[in-house]
Amino acid sequence: MAAVFLLLGSNMGNSLDFLDKAGMAIQEEVGKLIKSSSRYQTAAWGKTDQPDFINQVLKLETSLRPLEVLKTILGIERKLGRERTEKWGSRTIDIDILFYDQEVVASSELTIPHPYLQQRAFTLIPLAELEPDFVHPVFKKTVSELLDELESQLEVKKL
Repeated sequence: MAAVFLLLGSNMGNSLDFLDKAGMAIQEEVGKLIKSSSRYQTAAWGKTDQPDFINQVLKLETSLRPLEVLKTILGIERKLGRERTEKWGSRTIDIDILFYDQEVVASSELTIPHPYLQQRAFTLIPLAELEPDFVHPVFKKTVSELLDELESQLEVKKL
């Protein structure tokens, strides 16, 4: 079994409901929920002219391999109405793989650890709530250290 950390985000419709539905589907299709962070409201990152996001990090135990996790979460996104029309655009649900144990994956389909996690307060804050001492397998720094080094932070409000 592997520990996988997923970031959930939504900024369309009833975001809290989308996070609930995604969390239930993830537990049914990906693996056993070990911990979940609080939910946080954050201004959009990357493409800023859109509604605020609600984000949450889940830690699961899974028997799926990384590409199987990816295919499963993409299916969950589709079931919940996710349409990929513009990079970093508004969405009903977004599910990103942040870490998969200490594995490093670099392929055309998947990059683990998530390539932007060290730049995003909305990712690091809920991740630090769950696992502050988890060591990033590439940067060899803990999640807390990455958060402390983060320069530009959007306001991240706990709900």
